[in-house]
Amino acid sequence: MQKDLGNYRKSYEKSELTEASIKENPMEQFQKWFHETEASDGVDEPNAMTVSTIGMDGFPKSRVVLMKKFTFEGFIFYTNYQSEKGKAIAANPAVCLSFFWPNMERQVIIKGTAEKIAENLSDGYFESRPHGSQLGAIVSDQSEVVPSRDYLEGKLRELEQRFEGKEVPRPNYWGGYLVKPVSMEFWQGRPNRLHDRIRYTLQEDFDWKVERLAP
Repeated sequence: MQKDLGNYRKSYEKSELTEASIKENPMEQFQKWFHETEASDGVDEPNAMTVSTIGMDGFPKSRVVLMKKFTFEGFIFYTNYQSEKGKAIAANPAVCLSFFWPNMERQVIIKGTAEKIAENLSDGYFESRPHGSQLGAIVSDQSEVVPSRDYLEGKLRELEQRFEGKEVPRPNYWGGYLVKPVSMEFWQGRPNRLHDRIRYTLQEDFDWKVERLAP
């Protein structure tokens, strides 16, 4: 099987990223880009991000999850703590996040450390989820091998009966992570592959060093 993709080309010409126009704090720059992406109405889920971890087998692994909040501290997402990514983070909290917004010709790459958020914050978000999503978090032993789809649907039916008309408690193995950035790179597509790349790096005094990278 072979397919030559050498002719897949696109000229990036929608915007630019200059030192004169960027924010001093990378989280403010992220907020600006995120709001512009939302307003563009060209991305179904602008909060979709790739989370990369170093697995227990020594290999990096990336998967797409949904960011649920960002603050000056960093980026929050929720998952099963006993999942493959949860075990990887427990062993090595150094992670990489990336956002790709093709309609804006932009991507953001974040290196940071992941830590569990407070239990009451995980409780609050879990309570806000739809009833079916709450049950799904309990049904799924995430990343474990299961015998069939029917097995999962059978477990769900059992839980639907058990919790009919009742509140669903958050399982203690499910909750949020906060990724605190130490480096954030903003990439803006430009013509002739001379893309703009601006990197913020956290310094010991908690200021951010700003550098332009070659594309």
